[in-house]
Amino acid sequence: MKKIYVPTSTMAAVMSLGIITQGVLSNFFGIHSLEKILSVINFALWSSFSFSILMTFFNKKFREIHYSNPINRFGIGTWVAGTSICTILIAKQFTEWALIAKIISYFNFGLWFFYVLICIQAFFELNSKRLSEKVHGILLLTTVSTQSLVLVMSSVYTKVPMAVDHFFIMLGLCFYLISAFIIVKRYLMKSTSWSIEKDWNNTNCILHGALSITGLACIRSQSVNEQVIIAIWVCAATIFVIVESIEIYRMYKRMKSLGLKKAIFIYDLSQWSRVFTFGMFFTFTYMLAPGLSALSAIQKIIITIGIWAVPCLLILEVCLCGNHLLQFSRNYPKQYQKNNELNA
Repeated sequence: MKKIYVPTSTMAAVMSLGIITQGVLSNFFGIHSLEKILSVINFALWSSFSFSILMTFFNKKFREIHYSNPINRFGIGTWVAGTSICTILIAKQFTEWALIAKIISYFNFGLWFFYVLICIQAFFELNSKRLSEKVHGILLLTTVSTQSLVLVMSSVYTKVPMAVDHFFIMLGLCFYLISAFIIVKRYLMKSTSWSIEKDWNNTNCILHGALSITGLACIRSQSVNEQVIIAIWVCAATIFVIVESIEIYRMYKRMKSLGLKKAIFIYDLSQWSRVFTFGMFFTFTYMLAPGLSALSAIQKIIITIGIWAVPCLLILEVCLCGNHLLQFSRNYPKQYQKNNELNA
């Protein structure tokens, strides 16, 4: 009624809560009642965000909010991945709603196809409009959304041809190589000096998150050789260490210049990508079959630390988001009244 349009990448919150519900709590704790409650909450969030997105169509705001900026356009990938995780939660937590899960999955495949088409166009626009110096990890949502469909197929459908799984996995990897090349090129080939505090984006953690969901898709589809899966995990773990080391250094620099509160305890929508990627890396590590003794030891360390660190990270993000929404609710009536006066 008040026409509140959510930002394009808002579905990242649905992705984050979903992967921690299904990938962390379900796999490790097995608290079924809590999983069902969180699944219902996640589905409610997905429904409300979807309604807000639909409003942009009816009110002719879609192009302005979600499409006009070629970089922001990649954020539509959160719609696909968010819908995928909701479909999986319905199929796993509410088996009596299996038909509903299938219907949503059909819609999601159509959404993904539309998303891929506009992303291919956006890749060309990044070069022609000289936007390559502003790109960040949001490009990797092409990989995340594509691999999420493999997870949906393994959860909702009983028999999926191996060739179909291979197609989506390979396509997702192609998107990863293209996106990662453009992102790395931005930072290595930038003509002017760049600041880690201002130019490094939270979404760059998807560099390891996109590989983690690729590895998880390989495991769940059972269509890829075990040695290949281990190689993907080694790459994901290596990039995780590199990216998060940069993140720690960035946090130190921000704390030094902005102080503790403004450096860490401030909400930004892009922070949900960190919650999602951490949850995905933990899930991939947990699902990975034990390999060499050294690998098994590293796995145990990651699982022992991650099982507490990832939910705590989610709780922190929820608190920051809650405070942000509280401030928004206090200021919104004044802004809403002002807008009405301008439109009168």
